[in-house]
Amino acid sequence: MPINYDHLMNYPIPEVRQTLRWQDVALYNFSIGLAQDPMDEKQLDFVYEPRLKVMPSMPVVMGAPGFWSRNPDTGIDWKQILHGEQGLVLHRPLPTEGTIIGRSRITGLVDRGEGKGALMYSERNVIDERTGETLATLTSTSFMRGNGGFGGPTGPVKQPHPEPTGTPEIVLDLHTRPEQAAVYRLNADLNPLHIDPAIARAAGFPRPILHGLCTFGTVCHALLRALCDYDTARFGGMDLRFTSPVYPGETIRTEIWKEAGGAAFRARVVERDKVVVSNGRFRFA
Repeated sequence: MPINYDHLMNYPIPEVRQTLRWQDVALYNFSIGLAQDPMDEKQLDFVYEPRLKVMPSMPVVMGAPGFWSRNPDTGIDWKQILHGEQGLVLHRPLPTEGTIIGRSRITGLVDRGEGKGALMYSERNVIDERTGETLATLTSTSFMRGNGGFGGPTGPVKQPHPEPTGTPEIVLDLHTRPEQAAVYRLNADLNPLHIDPAIARAAGFPRPILHGLCTFGTVCHALLRALCDYDTARFGGMDLRFTSPVYPGETIRTEIWKEAGGAAFRARVVERDKVVVSNGRFRFA
């Protein structure tokens, strides 16, 4: 079933109500690599309930609608979909408990042509049910490798933040764990690409890859540590482009260039010297 432009643009992505517990916050923080050093007091704040903090990147799993693109009526070849870009803007402090509403919609589709894939742009607002206030806005670009040539518009294409030049001012290495994808999927991202070797091979990968949003969280950790000294109130937002997958167990090196009001950044895996995140932009609150 090919993509139908009008149908997909108006696809009823489920609204999600999520009861957030402190355990969910601690699990998310742990799943992106916090508390690997049990003697690091600042990281302990993100997994220890008496003084629990929420990582700024956690809205990516708040009110998430699940793997809806796997539904046959979307027309999406879900085995060929890749997460291309992710953005995050924080509007208010994130709670450790309460009820969260996630409202998602498709904001654009771009047909790159037969055999060249398609781009899908989407947005999700994360809302505090008690106050009705928007806590965060998420934007995402998905590259649908198997869906080009459906007769849709050829633009506009979102332009990324310019790549930095010269030597980075800050370089920070963070390790991922071999089982990290299996843990991260407990946040509700159940795409089998990240746990099933057969599906990973069918998608062209030698083994399951780390979730793009887990890489996003790891890079967020690096930015929070390097630029905010773990003060979550200083973190305003970030956006980036995924350029290559990370395999669980690899080391993610974040390279940072300070700019007015924030920073530019990119990330690579040390073991393969491969850039995995490009065109990164961080903004202070």
